[in-house]
Amino acid sequence: MTNYHNHETMHFTSLTLLVKDLSRSIEFYRDILKLSVTYQDKQKIGFGANHQDTIIHLIEDRNALLQDITLGLYHFALLLPSEKELARTVRQLASSRYPITGASDHGVSLAIYLDDPNGNGIEIYIDQDSSVWPKENDQLQMVTLPLDIDHLMKNDDGLPYDQISDQTILGHMHLHVNSLDEANHFYHQAIGFEITQTYMESALFLSDQGYHHHIGLNTWQKGAPICKPKQVGLKEMSLYIPKSKYIAFARRLTDQHVPIFSEQNIQYIIDPVNIKIILLIEA
Repeated sequence: MTNYHNHETMHFTSLTLLVKDLSRSIEFYRDILKLSVTYQDKQKIGFGANHQDTIIHLIEDRNALLQDITLGLYHFALLLPSEKELARTVRQLASSRYPITGASDHGVSLAIYLDDPNGNGIEIYIDQDSSVWPKENDQLQMVTLPLDIDHLMKNDDGLPYDQISDQTILGHMHLHVNSLDEANHFYHQAIGFEITQTYMESALFLSDQGYHHHIGLNTWQKGAPICKPKQVGLKEMSLYIPKSKYIAFARRLTDQHVPIFSEQNIQYIIDPVNIKIILLIEA
């Protein structure tokens, strides 16, 4: 765990994707990214990094509608522990001839971007030390500059890429939404994440405990339909809530008229773009 993904911090721990072809997804997540399989049955599979904790749940529906321009997932972000591990991952993708769609230096982090075989966006990144995060008037100012790949690859140890780092976790989620006001009401006023940065009135970044962001929200596909239940894409996210914060969390949900649903001993809420957020409450 990192300083911003621990037992005292609200953070997302896993996600569930609906896919059309499980075999293609297995080839990508297991054989290219080298995540470990945590469980598997005929139409479901879980992937993680330490052979125990599941980060990505995949559910197959051969009749699922293909992905289209919708609200919902922009990308989910896998956080690696070091520049060496990011360099190794870049080498693995290159040797597998798997395309990268972007590579950026955000000041707070170094990141590469790609899409899985179903078109789901993925960011793979490392954090820079918080002491060097760019700020203006004491406010966080994330940037988007080209990633210096040549410098990054100097950290590659050249050893065989047998598996992704076992310290890999879900670093953050980033969603397409229709309204920043609506998203702010849900994720800030109800859930309780603090706003860290607003970008050109089209994107909002929020976090707990001073992280640069646990959740990113943008209106870059404003007006698009919500991803349908039987359409390929993001269906669920799991949110860890420390025991010490749960009473205040539940009170905020009540005050903001956000209902908590219960199903088979699982508590969850529904966000403005119809994504189920499973509540993981510390015992």
